[in-house]
Amino acid sequence: MKRSDAVLLAAALAAPQVSAYAFPDCTAAPLVNNSVCDTSLNATQRAAALVELFTVEELINNTVNGSPGVPRLGLPAYQWWSEGLHGVADSPGVNFSTSGPFSYATSFPQPIVMSAAFDDALIKAVGGVVGMEGRSFNNYGHAGLDFWTPNINPFKDPRWGRGQETPGEDPYHIAQYVYNLIQGLQGGVNPEPYFQVVATCKHFAGYDLEDWENNFRYGFDALITTQDLSEFYLPSFQSCYRDAQAGASMCSYNAVNGIPTCADTYLLQDILRDYWNFDETRWVTSDCDAVENIYNPHNYTALPQQAAADALRAGTDLDCGTFYTEYLPLAYNQSLITETELRAALTRQYASLVRLGYFDPAAQQPYRQYGWSNVDTPYAQQLAYTAATEGITLLKNDGTLPLPSTLKNIALIGPWANATNQMQGNYFGVAPYLVSPLQGALAAGYNVTYVFGTNITSNSTAGFAAAIAAAREADAVVYAGGIDVTVEAEAMDRYNVTWPGNQLQLIGELAALGKPFVVAQFGGGQVDDTEIKANASVNSLIWAGYPGQSGGQALFDIISGKVAPAGRLVTTQYPADYVYEIPMTDMNLRPNANGTTSPGRTYKWYTGAPVYEFGYGLHYTNFTYTWTKAPASTYNIQTLVSAASGAAHIDLAPFDTLSVAVTNAGAVTSDYSALLFVNGTYGPAPYPNKALAAYTRLHSVAAGAAQTATFDVVLNQIARADAYGNFWLYPGAYELALDTTRELTAQFTLTGDAYQLTYFPQPGNATAAM
Repeated sequence: MKRSDAVLLAAALAAPQVSAYAFPDCTAAPLVNNSVCDTSLNATQRAAALVELFTVEELINNTVNGSPGVPRLGLPAYQWWSEGLHGVADSPGVNFSTSGPFSYATSFPQPIVMSAAFDDALIKAVGGVVGMEGRSFNNYGHAGLDFWTPNINPFKDPRWGRGQETPGEDPYHIAQYVYNLIQGLQGGVNPEPYFQVVATCKHFAGYDLEDWENNFRYGFDALITTQDLSEFYLPSFQSCYRDAQAGASMCSYNAVNGIPTCADTYLLQDILRDYWNFDETRWVTSDCDAVENIYNPHNYTALPQQAAADALRAGTDLDCGTFYTEYLPLAYNQSLITETELRAALTRQYASLVRLGYFDPAAQQPYRQYGWSNVDTPYAQQLAYTAATEGITLLKNDGTLPLPSTLKNIALIGPWANATNQMQGNYFGVAPYLVSPLQGALAAGYNVTYVFGTNITSNSTAGFAAAIAAAREADAVVYAGGIDVTVEAEAMDRYNVTWPGNQLQLIGELAALGKPFVVAQFGGGQVDDTEIKANASVNSLIWAGYPGQSGGQALFDIISGKVAPAGRLVTTQYPADYVYEIPMTDMNLRPNANGTTSPGRTYKWYTGAPVYEFGYGLHYTNFTYTWTKAPASTYNIQTLVSAASGAAHIDLAPFDTLSVAVTNAGAVTSDYSALLFVNGTYGPAPYPNKALAAYTRLHSVAAGAAQTATFDVVLNQIARADAYGNFWLYPGAYELALDTTRELTAQFTLTGDAYQLTYFPQPGNATAAM
């Protein structure tokens, strides 16, 4: 969603909104005799019967997110733009009441935090709650049925302001996250007979820059190799569209290799519709004003009507904005588009609404029975709390945490110490409550002296004296700081990855007091913790991200030891100098690619020493590990392929199911997030450092007890992409390693001939600029 200085959103929310969300009446004229009401037909047939009655003017009028409908046909207006990134959220399609029913919705942690749990079942459950609450809002006129979520662009560069919205940097992990989230939101994989809501994976594709060094997202041309496109930028979208079968797609602001994505037939037709089978009941929306951006500032076309025509013909069915309604009439009159193309776009949209039960009697639809009692249920409240506790990650601890039960007097200091709305990050709605760290500390039974100390970006030390005085009188000190949406946000990238303002100075002065000292670091993007890591007087460091409505409770339940931490970082924490070694505009993953001196991106390719690496996270206990099903010493490629012959997608066919016994050798019951990595010198050089092959989360492993971590490794996770984006199984020597600390390792060899698993569409068929 475009927020140039927040102008667009403010204008959209201030404008008259489609809030009634009236449903068409198939029991009365004028619709009763139209085949759109015939439930024996498929969704496309039903939608086509309705759209066939539209005039050209009516077709064009309904190609924008604020669709007026067709009153003469009994088709009401509809707002396609609702948001639900981590809960039903403010947007033109969502209308919160000022009080009473539908005045709030469950506010989960930001995806960057939920993803750190490495708990697929959790993500599916969260999606189910957000989808249910979205349906509940819709049934009573407070939201649409189409939610423009999730954001699944990989968090490639730590400076990106919207990285907080994403599940992190690993394409496999994001693919699993989105697969489970979409099932929860929509009610299953391609559910019948009805979708709960329709999800919209965004932003397709190559979008991870807002505003950096005069490079703006609206006009940025992302130069991406086919290899990187296939291997890094698109696996999450393949999982969303091909595997989870999300009902809608959003093309992005940027261009990819010279073509704005909303006008790119290579992306929208060759890959999305043909390769991933994005069928005719699914539709594509532009990001907001991205169709206009094809003309300005991309300057891809000489005339605005040509930009509108190129987008429609490429497969952008809906314009978030008004550019289509302004310029498609001219494009039609100049024969740049056809009536058939307009009808195809509208048929896809209304076929989607058919699958949502939009035209069918409410009585026969379970989802239409949802109401206010389905919003912020006790289950949803507990799930929001669980998502926060599972994602919060312990980065440093010398034994200070958990704080002993005898320690009750704490000084709570810092700009996040009494955070409320800050806890939600961006794309949020009205939460039922927001538990700040201060409230969480009080609820945990601590006697708290709260001092603000300093602001996120302040250079004033005016608050230091009060902070130091409070810390001297306390038994322990907790500093809550980091970054927030004043530093990282949509339309706002960072220029550095250091702690902003004078926070490190205050942390240093507090550490010098010699009290038990805990730093809680908030924000979605990582900051360089080198100084904190090296300072022995900072006893513990916790990353809490944007932990949502129960964030303060979750944080202090971990600090007090009521809950044991088991989160893992989902992005690499780079040293501060990283930002000087590679520009944000460099889309290459591999080090020294295309004649550059790049240090590489993400844990797979970074050649430097990270401060904290992807997958890092500590516990309050110790675990021991034993293979219960190790890999065989040798696998034959042709045998693996033969066994996969019946798979719907050979890349997802099994390689092997492996397992490890995880024993809690300490005294604290704890979850354990088991990550299995693969590495080796196989396939094209350069070789990645390692790659995530599989993961699972074990719950409540009791002291002295053991649980089995099972890893279902698929063929694609031991494959590599060639220069053309095709994935291959390559013969060679492989190693599997458990955890970032390599607790267990095992070697195996692939023998036989290299085998091509996938055939990635090659560029060259996209529409040229006119």
